[in-house]
Amino acid sequence: MKLFTIGFTKTSAEAFFTRLSRAHVKKLIDVRLNNVSQLAGFAKRDDLCFFAKSISGIGYEHLSELAPTQDLLDQYKKAKGSWAAYAERFLDLMARRKIENIDRSRLDGGCLLCSEDKPHHCHRRLVAEYLKEKWGDVEVEHL
Repeated sequence: MKLFTIGFTKTSAEAFFTRLSRAHVKKLIDVRLNNVSQLAGFAKRDDLCFFAKSISGIGYEHLSELAPTQDLLDQYKKAKGSWAAYAERFLDLMARRKIENIDRSRLDGGCLLCSEDKPHHCHRRLVAEYLKEKWGDVEVEHL
């Protein structure tokens, strides 16, 4: 199983959709808690769904069960919490939600999308690694 990840900040729409197309991504899996903010530019939910299909023939699905809670985000971003504490709490949340029970076909060839430009301190990487650990046969590629 192949699973990609991508962030949309600090990139142009052209570079973003080119990376998705070249990787042969089948579907964008939006794992953001808030995907309608004006700050998201071309990556607002409805626009992103339209652009992905029109430009690259890629599907779109929002999976909020793969997003952190608002409280968890606030503790990390607004209260300037540590990445280690955030990661630990988010891993616990994924375990409680039992995200490994998601139908794998919904994610195969998909690309986990969030805002962070790099995966190092981003929950999309934690989701991909968690699923790889649980499912075993997942190849992860960060675009």
